[in-house]
Amino acid sequence: MNFLDMLRQAERQNSSMLCVGLDPDPAKFPTVWRGDTSKIYDFCAAIVDATADLAMAFKPQIAYFAAHRAEDQLERLVAHLRRAAPQVPVILDAKRGDIGSTAEQYAIEAFERYGADAVTLSPFMGFDSVQPYLKYHNKGAFLLCRTSNPGGDDFQAQHLASVAGTPRLYEHIAQLAQGPWNLNGQLGLVVGATYPAEIDRVRALAPTLPLLIPGVGAQGGDALATVKAGWRGSADAAGWVTTSGPIIVNSSRAILYASAGQDFAAAARREALKTRDTLQAARTMTSPPQ
Repeated sequence: MNFLDMLRQAERQNSSMLCVGLDPDPAKFPTVWRGDTSKIYDFCAAIVDATADLAMAFKPQIAYFAAHRAEDQLERLVAHLRRAAPQVPVILDAKRGDIGSTAEQYAIEAFERYGADAVTLSPFMGFDSVQPYLKYHNKGAFLLCRTSNPGGDDFQAQHLASVAGTPRLYEHIAQLAQGPWNLNGQLGLVVGATYPAEIDRVRALAPTLPLLIPGVGAQGGDALATVKAGWRGSADAAGWVTTSGPIIVNSSRAILYASAGQDFAAAARREALKTRDTLQAARTMTSPPQ
């Protein structure tokens, strides 16, 4: 099964557009584990177990593991994900962006060492920085397009005078990902929930691509505006029918650190359930069942 099929299956099975981001910061762990880097796996595995039936995807951020020399714990975590939530794809948030043999090694790291189903990439160095990942035909790659941080304006919102129509950089990336770069239907785009107008524009330019949307939750992105901008579909007797590429709406800190007590996993589940249901309600408001 390829990555896009996995996404659609998880979306239907868990009735979810929620991606649970796994950004383990030992300084924010429950009091009993506070500051203990050896508990990174245990913390994340407990979150996974509590939310496996609520998530459309899980997104471990590699820096939170590597900074604490916990890459082995990330490997164990992905193996646990395969057992606990085999239907839910794993997106490795690595934001790699290199070329040639180095990019090939990064692809091996993401897909062979960690066993991820998809990876996030920076397209700044061009198509040859993306192509090595596309050799893994059943895997996905999400290109940074219109990110949620204010500094994204420095480049992403600038017009390209040498390209016909002078599109903004993020618009050009969306067009390339929808068109000539998407050789095997493996590409998706990262667009921030803090910019719903830009999500709508990206969706218009890339109607079939999955959109990974961070920024709902602690970063303040609005769920209704996000779904209205990025999701296209309708409802029938069998349930929701997505007519565009799916949207994968990420929440990390709001779920992971919903409680600092021993009930952290139960609190994470409550927060994930609330976020999933909020997104589902937004979908209903966007396209009411017929």
